[in-house]
Amino acid sequence: MDKFKELRERCERCTDCPLHATRTNCVFGTGNSDADLMFVGEAPGEQEDLSGTPFVGRAGQLLDRYLYAVDIRREEVYIANILKCRPPNNRDPRPEEEDACIKYLREQVRLVQPKVIVCLGRISAMRLIKPDF
Repeated sequence: MDKFKELRERCERCTDCPLHATRTNCVFGTGNSDADLMFVGEAPGEQEDLSGTPFVGRAGQLLDRYLYAVDIRREEVYIANILKCRPPNNRDPRPEEEDACIKYLREQVRLVQPKVIVCLGRISAMRLIKPDF
């Protein structure tokens, strides 16, 4: 079985934190699994929870414009979040939620092996720059 598919299925069955009970969809990640460039946000919002795809709401539209401005197609990059389920009312992720999800992101990074990871926002930057990532 494809490693990404296997990881996605594990993520979709995850019950390691209370957020699984309120999710519409697991927001795993999207894009080129061989990408040199990977973007990592903090958590899905409402539009992402509804679609199951990261960065499709307002922030995603802005990201698309930035990519277009530098002649990069969204299909060329890989996009994921630290959390795979939406926190209520789009609140900041709690440390225990990040701890429950980080294993999925670590595996995504291992599988993609990007040359560059871009942190989108303070939460992802604080988590990914920590030496224990």
